[in-house]
Amino acid sequence: MKDDKIKSVLKEFSLFKSLNEAELEKMVRVSISRHYPKGSHIFIQEEPLENVYFIYDGKIKIYKSDLNGKEQIVAILKKGEMFPHVGFFRKGGYPANSEVMDQATLVILPISEFEKVLIENPELSIKVFKVLGEKIVDLQDRLESQILNNTYEQIIKLLVRLGKIHGKEQPDGSFKLKGEFTNKDLANMIGTTRETVNRTLTKMKKDELIEVDSNGELTFIPSVLLDELLK
Repeated sequence: MKDDKIKSVLKEFSLFKSLNEAELEKMVRVSISRHYPKGSHIFIQEEPLENVYFIYDGKIKIYKSDLNGKEQIVAILKKGEMFPHVGFFRKGGYPANSEVMDQATLVILPISEFEKVLIENPELSIKVFKVLGEKIVDLQDRLESQILNNTYEQIIKLLVRLGKIHGKEQPDGSFKLKGEFTNKDLANMIGTTRETVNRTLTKMKKDELIEVDSNGELTFIPSVLLDELLK
């Protein structure tokens, strides 16, 4: 990807709309773009934290692994998002692993250079802190869900969240969520087993809370699912 293309990509991020051409040029000069095939890793947990990544296209999974190799999915990121969010003003290693779910094109910016731009542009810093704040709130909500909700309730909240982020809203208010997340992925997002997710989705389908087609695409109405939490 040439410099003019990198510039056009960065301009698509609302984060950079406050930068003038000269400031944007500074970022472009130290940025590179790279294509990653499906299944490849961008970085591994504890590797030296050096870059911040901006997704031009594709889908990225951020996850942690324990000593037994058990996976905990932290986030699924798509076009228009950046990661890692803990990289700014912090030394050390990457806090998690990042794997490409769909082949991706990323713009890569060294954190040291990005921090310089943040220091010089208070407006940009405020936008970054706002993004970080939204991520913190999301993580707090998910932690609260794990503490206060049973597995059935957690799966309901997970489907609603994924539907709103990755699904497609239909005219009747329902959401279609493509079969891009396996039941194992869903289980790893909330720390349960694939078998539990299988049983829960089967029950929800039987209760006509969700529809599942032959391609594994889920259709549901968020308000209907959330009503289940009140019963």
